[in-house]
Amino acid sequence: MCKTLDMDTTAATSRRTLLMGAAATLGLLTVASPAAAANRQPSPRPGFVPEPVSTVDAGPQRVAVTFDDGPHPVNTPEVLRVLRRHRVRATFCVVGTEVEKYPELLEAIHDAGHLIAGHSWSHPNLQKLTPAEVTEEVERNLDAIDQVLPGLRVRWFRAPYGNWSPEVMGTLSAHGLRPLGWSVDPRDWSRPGADEIVDRVLGALTTGSIILNHDGGGNRDQTVAALEVWLPKALADGYRFVQPA
Repeated sequence: MCKTLDMDTTAATSRRTLLMGAAATLGLLTVASPAAAANRQPSPRPGFVPEPVSTVDAGPQRVAVTFDDGPHPVNTPEVLRVLRRHRVRATFCVVGTEVEKYPELLEAIHDAGHLIAGHSWSHPNLQKLTPAEVTEEVERNLDAIDQVLPGLRVRWFRAPYGNWSPEVMGTLSAHGLRPLGWSVDPRDWSRPGADEIVDRVLGALTTGSIILNHDGGGNRDQTVAALEVWLPKALADGYRFVQPA
């Protein structure tokens, strides 16, 4: 489960610093000798996370909606329009090549308060790549985002096609990224019709759901048309939308 967080990290750091200082004054903290430090083995860093996070844990009827493969010059502005109308914040898993083509759209996503996650540089099947190639896909993706939004900390990454592997998980761990999955997949990319997308989303929606949609990778007019229907219905049914944290 993915827990949403709401804490004052600055205050927490200050309290920790004060407690450590007091402990040192009272002799409660000890400093290891050089010899002991040399003999101590470093704590191993996990090579990979066992599985992607596929739900959010933020309370009853809290869910998340995500959009993959953008930004796209036609679809993304339409998706942003619908989300803005209903005051919903989403997560956009962006592809590096598309960010490079449409940097202004990445800025628009960010300025609207949506969460930005990585989705590789060129959208390959990461399972078929060497570890070095996986690293390049992740790093070029992050670099493309940083070129547009310098200093933005990207916390999440979704593997194209949902194809995970120990090598992918290890690379994400090394870059401080968490793997983002989903629990509701209407397969909107297959263009089954807007009504079918609506039925598939609402039929599977439940507390904690992460909904997979696409704003890039092709014509997504059905996705947008469906979003205009199922999103207000979900809100009317009491669902509220959060972002993974």
